[in-house]
Amino acid sequence: MGNDDVTTVPITGDMIRLGQFLKFADFAESGSAARDLIVGGDVTVDGEVEIRRGRQLAKGMLIEVQMPAGTLSARVG
Repeated sequence: MGNDDVTTVPITGDMIRLGQFLKFADFAESGSAARDLIVGGDVTVDGEVEIRRGRQLAKGMLIEVQMPAGTLSARVG
């Protein structure tokens, strides 16, 4: 898995919730779409599956989402 082309998505403040970040990074079109991805076990935070939508993310964390077309990756910036 090459993570050389991982996009860093800038956030305001030091923390952001996982559901919000998925929308910020354009991985989900809405809060309900973000919830479905998370509950479905399709989202990992730093390599571990995360099923809590309210999980607090700090800068530098790597978020990956398994999609039908492949894996989307972004780093919290």
